[in-house]
Amino acid sequence: MNKFDAIELELFKNIFVSISEEMAAVLGRTALSPNIKERKDFSCALFNSKGETFAQGAHIPVHLGAMPLSVQASIEALTFEEGDLVVLNDPYKGGTHLPDITCISPVFFNKKLFFFVANRAHHSDVGGMTPGSMPLASEIYQEGLIIPPLKLVNNGRINSELFSMILANVRTPEERKGDILAQIAANNKGVQRLKEIVETHGLKKILRYSTLVQDYTENILRHTIQTIPDGKYTFEDYLDDDGINPSPIRIAVEITIKKDESVIDFSSSSPQVEGNVNANFAVTFSAVLYVFRSLVEEDIPFNTGLMRPLHIIAPQGSILNAKFPAGTAGGNVETSQRIVDVLLGALSKAIPEKIPAASSGTMNNIAFGGFDPKRETNFTYYETIGGGMGASALRCGLSGVHTHMTNSLNTPIEALEHYLPIKINRYSLRRGSGGKGEKTGGNGIIREYEFYIPAQMTIISERRKFAPYGLHGGESGKKGRNFLLSKGKLRRLNSKVNIKVQPNDMLRIETPGGGGYGAKK
Repeated sequence: MNKFDAIELELFKNIFVSISEEMAAVLGRTALSPNIKERKDFSCALFNSKGETFAQGAHIPVHLGAMPLSVQASIEALTFEEGDLVVLNDPYKGGTHLPDITCISPVFFNKKLFFFVANRAHHSDVGGMTPGSMPLASEIYQEGLIIPPLKLVNNGRINSELFSMILANVRTPEERKGDILAQIAANNKGVQRLKEIVETHGLKKILRYSTLVQDYTENILRHTIQTIPDGKYTFEDYLDDDGINPSPIRIAVEITIKKDESVIDFSSSSPQVEGNVNANFAVTFSAVLYVFRSLVEEDIPFNTGLMRPLHIIAPQGSILNAKFPAGTAGGNVETSQRIVDVLLGALSKAIPEKIPAASSGTMNNIAFGGFDPKRETNFTYYETIGGGMGASALRCGLSGVHTHMTNSLNTPIEALEHYLPIKINRYSLRRGSGGKGEKTGGNGIIREYEFYIPAQMTIISERRKFAPYGLHGGESGKKGRNFLLSKGKLRRLNSKVNIKVQPNDMLRIETPGGGGYGAKK
């Protein structure tokens, strides 16, 4: 690493991150949907001219590791000009799943491209088989509108024909329009701020420190890997099923640590499946980056420097590197969580005092929609529900929080009942669901939805068959459970279902608790 001024490096590291955070503030405040405005299901980042990340906010981990691949796919597909903005959601071009729409803007100086700014936001509907665009699909075509890299804004002017085509393929076009315009506004703010710091500090210095922050991150991660004993560490865990076939799906890893690098080999994992829990390579990549970043105790920026000491093996056609046109809606939200679980399980054999027990291991995805006669319009909604955090050697797990690959918020009851024709009858912690141990796992959540009008609903959840594991004598957290109360009859639902609900029906979701740590004394 070249010589640098440590104070200036810290200064520019924080300037870069602050731009990402200001983009996020614009996006969150101007979006229309509760999924983006309230849950904060979005991410913002800055990239160099090669599409490498040099700064990003503390947003959604599964977005942030994958976005560089979307930027690079756009660079390969298109020629950028001043004032352009590219939109895409294709999981086979660096996307995560179709509801996650990415907007990418170039930043020019003296007619030469030097940087990109980008944001990714989860939209509550992008078409497809079911409201919310999280269907139990067997191919990606069923999941919604596929958008390859296309210019939504050309030389500062919105491409109204493309925008109309996108809005014509979704169930809630006004909401989608508002959310996409918010994404455009966020990118415009990022471009503005990058240009301002170049004017203040000079292009040469900004280019230098955008590279140095990546080198700094790389060096710190290499130092962290060196503290892990050399060797091979294995672990496996399972997904409940794929929503179509009942068989469990194996996720297995062998981590090789050698000096300051690591090989992460998923070759023993299951082949891709018929259902929608297939992960593309971008999602697998994101999960690996997240886990190794979490091992670093220093406050380092999340950027492309993390990628350099890590070598990932995920054979094409496997559950962790699916081939087109496999469905991927659930791979982003559920398989990513299990990848984290197996990585941490393997690392717990190398550095047991630093690795926590399994957290809830699912995002508990709920999507529904229908026609609201009072407002005379369609509605769609999507949310994830938190669970229990795994305990560690230092402390008990937190309760009722989002963990690992999701960093969103729990949606407030007031927002839900304001936007949607539903009532939340109960929203509480699920007492006693955390695994017992010297340190107890966090408790999950109980959430009950009562529907006022007919709706079509999809649940994609996990840890209903395989409990979140405890470590070093700690007990597993309780498995999650899903129930539907309809016409006085209570029935238990599978982890992944698509059903129609009627007025007065009530859905009850009980999310898993976190695993315990250490034998209880």
